[in-house]
Amino acid sequence: MSNQSEIFSPRSLGKRRQREYRTVLAMIGIYCRDKHPRTRPAGEELCEECRELRDYATERLCKCLFAEEKPTCAKCPVHCYKPDMRAKISAVMRHAGPRMLLEHPVLALRHLLDGKKPAPEMPSRRKRI
Repeated sequence: MSNQSEIFSPRSLGKRRQREYRTVLAMIGIYCRDKHPRTRPAGEELCEECRELRDYATERLCKCLFAEEKPTCAKCPVHCYKPDMRAKISAVMRHAGPRMLLEHPVLALRHLLDGKKPAPEMPSRRKRI
């Protein structure tokens, strides 16, 4: 999704995935600000590594099998991230998660509430098409 981040619009997603998109962007932003202050180009919010992670997370979110029934990643029965990207997003979430309550309290609380919901059943193949 290299150049698609310029084309991508969160409005193309439903409300649940829009909120998930805003949450992951906020988390990556906090992580990059705190961990990569010297590697960010002037005027950019994210360094190259974090932009790649953002683009990858956006791509995975757009292709989520559960669509608007998407559970939080911790509750999801499908691990759609490649192992290296899963390790990166886990590091982001571990660092940014506690800080979200101070910097983005509404997103953080909504994410916590979403995490309390049970994961939906796997969609059948016919429904996915």
